[in-house]
Amino acid sequence: MSAADPVAHLTPTHWARANRLLVRKALAEFAHERLLTPEPTGPPAGAPAGEGRRWYAVRSDDGAVTYRFAARVLTLEHWQIDADSVTRWRGHEELPLDAVDLVIELRTTLGLSARVLPVYLEEITSTLAGIAYKLGRPPVPAAQLAGADFQTIETSMTEGHPCFVANNGRLGFGIDEYHRYAPEAAQPVRLIWLAAHRDHAAFSCAEDLDYDTLIRGELGAQTLAEFAQSMAGLGLDLADYLLIPVHPWQWWNKLAVTFAGEVAQRRLVHLGPGPDEHLAQQSIRTFFNRAEPGRHYVKTALSVLNMGFMRGLSAAYMAATPAINDWLAELIAADEVFKATGLTIIRERAAVGYRHRQYEAATDRYSPYRKMLAALWRESPVPGLEPGRRLATMASLLHVDTDGNSLAAALIERSGLAPETWLRRYLDAYLTPLLHAFYAHHLAFMPHGENVILVLDERDTVERVIFKDIAEEIVVMSADRPLPPAVERIRADVPEAMKLLSIFTDVVDCFLRYLNAVLVEAGVLSEEAFWRTVAACGADYLASVPQLAERARRYDLFADDFALSCLNRLQLRDNQQMVDLADPSAALQLVGTLANPLAPYAPRR
Repeated sequence: MSAADPVAHLTPTHWARANRLLVRKALAEFAHERLLTPEPTGPPAGAPAGEGRRWYAVRSDDGAVTYRFAARVLTLEHWQIDADSVTRWRGHEELPLDAVDLVIELRTTLGLSARVLPVYLEEITSTLAGIAYKLGRPPVPAAQLAGADFQTIETSMTEGHPCFVANNGRLGFGIDEYHRYAPEAAQPVRLIWLAAHRDHAAFSCAEDLDYDTLIRGELGAQTLAEFAQSMAGLGLDLADYLLIPVHPWQWWNKLAVTFAGEVAQRRLVHLGPGPDEHLAQQSIRTFFNRAEPGRHYVKTALSVLNMGFMRGLSAAYMAATPAINDWLAELIAADEVFKATGLTIIRERAAVGYRHRQYEAATDRYSPYRKMLAALWRESPVPGLEPGRRLATMASLLHVDTDGNSLAAALIERSGLAPETWLRRYLDAYLTPLLHAFYAHHLAFMPHGENVILVLDERDTVERVIFKDIAEEIVVMSADRPLPPAVERIRADVPEAMKLLSIFTDVVDCFLRYLNAVLVEAGVLSEEAFWRTVAACGADYLASVPQLAERARRYDLFADDFALSCLNRLQLRDNQQMVDLADPSAALQLVGTLANPLAPYAPRR
């Protein structure tokens, strides 16, 4: 994929494969969310008998088109569909697989409105293009990637969020920008720096930090002197301004145009790129400092539509971010159970935001115009890494290579441990602190794969985990728990019946469901062994905290079933503002119940 041909990855072969993979995922996830009801059918003539697989059919809204495929339905109604078995028919005519056509053919079934449909189709097409790009890269076997360094693993992820079908929209990026800024492109990026007048900007930081210390540590004396000289050349004093790092796309496509008046009146001053090269992370708008790995991550505003949200950053939200992180860090440090698991967070140490008064006067708090210029600095996990340890995104546990081989299976093999032992050590590091946060502190995280960093020991076993993306994602589900005034924002009024969904949905259904399927497909573990191990981790935790027995009874981890909360339904309903972060439970799409895979292994009472 050379600069001379930026669309070299868009070949008939890559496109056909990308569509096959995304159609498979769409059929599987829409069936899981009960938008589709695949009908059992006989195998096509000459079809090989797949182990444990049966044949199913899904028909289009008008009944004219039929999709046929072989699948195993695993625990939690997980449809493990054989991608190569999927075919599409109109009568006796076989049609090529096309994910956009699939959505159009099922638009009524999927509940797509005339407003949402074309944008969703664009997101699907962009996701297909991203898959084609990844298919065009030299393949890296899972066994090789399992031993790679932190950022190599980060930039080698191919799946995106496992639940969402249109999970790689990035609407706003042109193809040249995709090659420069997409995480999988792994291209070094130098952030743009703006000076924002203090009358319009606000900076907040942790109690043990200040603006000058942070900026000096991030930019160095030479760059700061150059910036001050540039300001003086305009007759301005850098001391009257706050420095804000900006995604290059945001500067060229939004701020230089949409905020042109602020620039013209010198409330914003463009200073140019900073000195360090960064790498975009899976979350697109967050950057790891490649040149100085011990320096902070930088999270930037990015007015690109991706997976249900415009990925801006609210200046108002940023103000309380460091205080929320300090509160959580102190809570974890003071708790013996958290300490025993090794849990840490990488704190969002400082934040800066710019408020455009005209747009704020014209818009409500949801408006993307209020989220165009802000940034935060998050600790790097590198300085705290013990000798002999390495880091990997938890998303890698769901990664399979182009030959279908599992990275998690490779880690287990490298460890030399029994699969159940390896899995239990991972669960002790990941699941136990999540259960303790819920039962002891009424606290929930958003612990999907991209939000969790694994610390692997010399045997490639998970020793501990690091949670990140704190202030915008955590929630305290208690009206009574005392919180400092600056932290009050994270309190949410969640109905009693929905509280434990923070474990059942976010952990069990939206991550462990897939890890179970990956390990079962790899022949590493049976489903029974997987869920028995998960249940044992939960039972052992609850047995260790008898003082929380009343809460354990009220919120039963081993209940027979739990509500099915559907993420794709949120995006299909509104793919530009899926939920209100201040009231996330209000938007949930609940459709019946799922049998709880932990229930058969409930401890005797």
